Amino acid sequence: MIKNSSITTSILLLLFLALGNTSFAQSRNVGTKKEKLEQRRQEILKEIRQINSLASEDKKKQKSELSAIEDLNYKVSVRRNLIKVTNQQANLLTREINTNQNIISSLRDELKQLKEDYAAMVVKSYKSKSEQSRVMFLLSSTNFQQAYKRLQYIKQYAKYQKEQGEQIKEKTIKLQEVNTQLLAQKKDKDKLIAENRAEKKQLEKELAQHESLMKSIRKNLSKYSSQIKTKQREASRIDRQIEKLIREAMASSNTKAGKSSSSVSFALTPEAKALAANFTSNKGKLPWPVEKGVKKMGYGTQPHPIVKSLTIQSNGIRIATNKDAKARAIFDGEVLNVIRLKNTPPVIVIQHGNYSTVYKNISKVYVKKGDKVTTNQEIGEVFTNSNGQTILSFSVFKDGKTQNPEYWIARK
Repeated sequence: MIKNSSITTSILLLLFLALGNTSFAQSRNVGTKKEKLEQRRQEILKEIRQINSLASEDKKKQKSELSAIEDLNYKVSVRRNLIKVTNQQANLLTREINTNQNIISSLRDELKQLKEDYAAMVVKSYKSKSEQSRVMFLLSSTNFQQAYKRLQYIKQYAKYQKEQGEQIKEKTIKLQEVNTQLLAQKKDKDKLIAENRAEKKQLEKELAQHESLMKSIRKNLSKYSSQIKTKQREASRIDRQIEKLIREAMASSNTKAGKSSSSVSFALTPEAKALAANFTSNKGKLPWPVEKGVKKMGYGTQPHPIVKSLTIQSNGIRIATNKDAKARAIFDGEVLNVIRLKNTPPVIVIQHGNYSTVYKNISKVYVKKGDKVTTNQEIGEVFTNSNGQTILSFSVFKDGKTQNPEYWIARK
């Protein structure tokens, strides 16, 4: 009987360990997901604080309807992301709470059964003790072998009784821990729900403002479409000048190296090759071109946020920053040139081997062609327009082809 019980206990122990390992792995995965979601939530909250800070700086300026609607579009987008992440966190907590409630229910059932078994064992032990002492039980043995076996049985029984008592103690502690964890999870969930409710109210206000502005814009849609197209033509003119400058630098590098000037990549010196390799190895870790800022527009072809029938071709990203903010080189390099076009703020182009970084919309320029620059060195001041907007347009090129800057700079 004791032998069978030991085998059963061993099997149950192995099952418990296997399930425990699986549970631990699942718990670790959930923990990692929670950390990532919380990290993302904090990033978005920081972004919202920066948006509000920028808004408070230029609130004295009378913005155009186009600028105002662009700002609102961005705020709405960021707030929706925050609500989405908060919902994901709340859903994850709900699953954890349900899991813990099931664990508590299971633990209570196990604890109840253990206590019942232990009580029955104590009663049986007491009866055995009162009817026949252990000594008489041993002395009544017919031979030494039987006496030895009876002694082992008494020891095993005592050991099993002690183990049952320890299990009851452990299960009770575990139950208390899970209960405490459950209360904390419910508190966290309630907090997230309250925050989400507040964010949704704020989103409703912003959407109402957005609709009000859009009504005004729709009345003069042709006028705004014309303004947008004019801005796009101006941006395309600047982009063509930048691309021409990089092509000329590429052709020059190949001519110096005795190669064809029509080559589609830079001919690099050993030093330039090492610089480019270093630039590549820092992909995703490079500093932002401004100390503080938020991304207002992404890279690539995209519908215009106001006039949906129009598309925008963006060779980089637009970063809104503080008034008088300084533009900074994101890596060591050499100033390829400073482009100055009529009625357009200067553009700085810096070369890093076969990579180039471009800083548009500069008001004051601190560098000149041929200057060596270092990471985070201030190269100019970002231009602030008549609407109070201070926006840096930033691009990355590799052998004259555009890259998504978001893949290169560190995530804020």
